Amino acid sequence: MSSSKFEPNDDILDFVIKKANGLKGLVDTNLEIIPNQCIQPKEQRLDKSQIDNQESIPTINLSNFDDLNVEKAIQEAASKWGFFQIINHGIPIEVLENLKDAAHKFFELPAEEKVKYHKEKVSPCESVLMFWSAIGEKDEKVLEWRDTIRHGCNPQNDSNLWPPQTRDQVLEYQKWAKPLAKKLLEVLLKGLNVNEIDEALEPLLMGTMSININYYPPCPNPSIAIGFRRHCDMDCITLLLQDNTGGLYVRGTKDNWIHVNPIKGALAVNIGDSLQIMSNDRYKSIEHCVDVDSSRARISIPLFVNPSFDSVIGPFPQMLKDGEKPVYKHILFSDYWDHCFIKRPYGKASLDFAKI
Repeated sequence: MSSSKFEPNDDILDFVIKKANGLKGLVDTNLEIIPNQCIQPKEQRLDKSQIDNQESIPTINLSNFDDLNVEKAIQEAASKWGFFQIINHGIPIEVLENLKDAAHKFFELPAEEKVKYHKEKVSPCESVLMFWSAIGEKDEKVLEWRDTIRHGCNPQNDSNLWPPQTRDQVLEYQKWAKPLAKKLLEVLLKGLNVNEIDEALEPLLMGTMSININYYPPCPNPSIAIGFRRHCDMDCITLLLQDNTGGLYVRGTKDNWIHVNPIKGALAVNIGDSLQIMSNDRYKSIEHCVDVDSSRARISIPLFVNPSFDSVIGPFPQMLKDGEKPVYKHILFSDYWDHCFIKRPYGKASLDFAKI
C-alpha cells in the first residue's frame, strides 16, 4: 500500500510524482472518482465508436526466421501496418513471465522504496528512472494513468543501480531480446536494400536502448482517463511484452482503432519514427494509445531500440538513388528527442519536425 494518504485538497502532482506514490498509490487510497488532473480532454480520450473489432494486425510466426516468406511478411507488415505481433521468436516463456512478475513486485513496493528511483531533473542516459507523464502547461498538467520505471541498457549504464526486484529479470530478458531486435532490423533493412548492420550502421540503428516497465492501475473512471495518449515512438523499432489485460490500440489502415489482442508468449513489434525517416516513408511509424481498465491492472514492457544521441538520421542513400526525392531532412537524433519531449506532439505530428 502507499505510504501516504491522499486528501481532497492535496496537490495531486506532489502526491503522485514528488512523493512517488504514483497512480497506484492514488488507487490504493480507495479512490472512487479520479482527480481533475487525471481527466483527459475529450480529443485525447479513446473514441470507442472508432474501434474496429473485425480487423487485426498481422501475427508472424518466426519459427523459420530465415525463410524468405517470413522476411517478406515482416517487411510487408512494417510497410502497411507499422505494427505486428511475433510468435515462436525464441525467447523462453519463463523469461517473459518472470519479467511480468518482477514488474508487479516492484510496483507493489511502498512509496518510500520507489522514491529512490525518482529524480526531478533527468537526462535520457540515466541508468534507472521512475517517472510519470503529466502533459500541458504548468497549471494545466494532466496525468496519464500509468507509472513507469525505465532501465537504461547501454554500456555506460550501471545495472547495479536498478531495483533488486527487477534487475535479474530485466538483464535476462535483455540478453534474449537484443539479438532478436537486431535480427528484425536486419530483415527490415534487407527490404530497403541495406544489406547488413555493420560497425558504421549499428550506432545509427541501435546505439541506445532502454527497457521500460509500465504499470497501469485499475481506474475508477476509465472513460475519461487514458493510460497513454495517442503517439508514435521516436526510435527505430520497439519490442513490446504485454500481459493479458489488453488495452493497446493502434491506428488502422481505415483511420480506425484496432485492438492488439494479447497472445501468450507473443511480442508486439512496431516501427518508430527514426526508421520511417530512414526508409523515406517505406516503413510506417503508426500512432497508438493505451486504454485503462476499471478492475484490472495492466503491465506492458517495451524495449526501445534507438539511434545513439549523436547520430544523424535521414533517408538512406539507397532510398534516393533512383531519383526519389527525400521526404525528410538530416537531423541530429538528440534534437529530435528533445523536440518530442519538450513539445509533446501527439499522433503523427512529431514527424513534421523532420520533414523538408
